[in-house]
Amino acid sequence: PHVNGCEVTGTIESLDRGPSALVPGQRVIVFPGFSCGICEFCQRGERTVCLRYGYLGAHKDGGYAELVRVPAANCLPLPEAISFEAGAALPLAFLTSWHALLVKAELKPGQTVLVHAAGSGVGSAAIQIARLTGARVIATVGSDDKIEFAKSLGAERVVNYRTQDFVEETKQWTNKRGVDVVVEHIGGATLERSTYALTRLGTLVSIGSHDTHWGRLDLRHVYSKNLRILGTNLGSILELRTLLDYVAAGRLRPVIDRAFPLKDGRAAVQHVLDRRNKGKVLVIP
Repeated sequence: PHVNGCEVTGTIESLDRGPSALVPGQRVIVFPGFSCGICEFCQRGERTVCLRYGYLGAHKDGGYAELVRVPAANCLPLPEAISFEAGAALPLAFLTSWHALLVKAELKPGQTVLVHAAGSGVGSAAIQIARLTGARVIATVGSDDKIEFAKSLGAERVVNYRTQDFVEETKQWTNKRGVDVVVEHIGGATLERSTYALTRLGTLVSIGSHDTHWGRLDLRHVYSKNLRILGTNLGSILELRTLLDYVAAGRLRPVIDRAFPLKDGRAAVQHVLDRRNKGKVLVIP
């Protein structure tokens, strides 16, 4: 059987032989990506596109268990100021949002950002990171009960995409200009329509495809507006270390919707699939 679970915090139970700064009993957070270190892309420092890249919980057994085996090099000390629960919300959703906005999109203070699915782990992280940078945020949600939640994170305008046209609302919010950056992790029609919401020289960063892996584009919007469409799948372990500093200082706040005991792991996944969550959903052994 395969064990899921990509985002993991815990304490060191034991260490294999070999040099390590870690000690048994130490609180740690696990960087969820694994790379070979020797391929062309690893040698260029681009480990997230390693030819043998894999994820904890996908390509290796993950954290839906009492014990998980990971390389010591993937473990970072978890500051005492960060709970295990808060830390478990960081390695994938927060880190990917951080990399998408600050590294890929090169977000600047004063720019405008459209964040889709504000109730998701990625969405709730992206809003906070954009605001930390000094950008302004418009966000989408799938139900009215998530509107105030998105605003509490820093979104100036929140659109229920089921009852409103997010492109029209974005154009209105920006006085017909369009936004500088879109954080897109839905796919399908949302991908195409997001390009309509971008201003000239705007950037769309694709970091997932929760609706469908397929999408189409009207390329006239891409070349006539000189758009950048970029993809990313994670960030680096050094970026995760930086994230820990911001969270420990209280400048970023992982949002926990609900925690399920390990025996109810199936219910936890279904809770997310039903799109009832506002933030991250945890499984606790």
